[in-house]
Amino acid sequence: MYHVSVMPLEVSNCLVNKLDGLYVDCTFGGGGHTAYLLEKFPNIKIIAFDCDEDAYKQFVENKKYFNNRVTFISDNFKNIKQALSNINVYKVDGILADIGASSKQFDDLTRGFSFNANVLDMRMDIRNPLTAKEIINTYSSKDLTDIFYKYGQEYMARQIANAIYVRRQRGIINTAVELQDIICSVKGQSSRINPATKVFQALRIFVNKELSNLELLLLQAPEILNSQGRIVIISFHSLEDRMVKLNFKQNAHNKIYKLLTKKVITATYEQVKANPRSRSAKIRACEKINA
Repeated sequence: MYHVSVMPLEVSNCLVNKLDGLYVDCTFGGGGHTAYLLEKFPNIKIIAFDCDEDAYKQFVENKKYFNNRVTFISDNFKNIKQALSNINVYKVDGILADIGASSKQFDDLTRGFSFNANVLDMRMDIRNPLTAKEIINTYSSKDLTDIFYKYGQEYMARQIANAIYVRRQRGIINTAVELQDIICSVKGQSSRINPATKVFQALRIFVNKELSNLELLLLQAPEILNSQGRIVIISFHSLEDRMVKLNFKQNAHNKIYKLLTKKVITATYEQVKANPRSRSAKIRACEKINA
């Protein structure tokens, strides 16, 4: 597999409640979580979702290791109910979603997720017509401000948006490197965290409609889960985590779910050292009460 996924042991402990069950990995990515689960639980099967064609290529390359225990669906998990029904699956025993961009997407400079990329794309699904480049070069200063503030919680959103507007009068902003330089000219440099982090996060979330996709998954999950089926969500920033927390709390109040993680699970110091991506990861999990 491409990389070690975030907190695989904790994920497996929360997710697998039926040792011969059928599970959904909503975010196959490099295949790390799926591979770990298949190895640990030799009698489970997994339906893997991913809208990124690179993820499908990764699946095909490693298909022989899955022993026909994985079915891959090239679609966004927001369509989970319909996509499952298309293959005559109506109930599953668990749903896992590792929200956000994968390590492979960040590492591939041709995708434009990295600060050092020579493109400005950020699409998880290349069929998506909207790119970060279009947003940066065509949206109004007000719209950019709203995106940076709403999806990145960037406190200097207006100043950065204005700087982008002024800069693009001199020509198109083509690369992530150029965008990073503009942001740094407003915020200055920082040794602890890249000043462009929140803006890049905001653009990625907006381009890929990540919050609305997560909302749709959360709404459909209770209909798809078997009794005692489980849902596990890994989030990486407060906007996602808040959405998951509120949904799980409301469903627990309505006697649909039982909370398995009353306190969010985070990575240990050793895990962060071994896999820096786990630094901001938060795991929440629930179990379906009724069928």
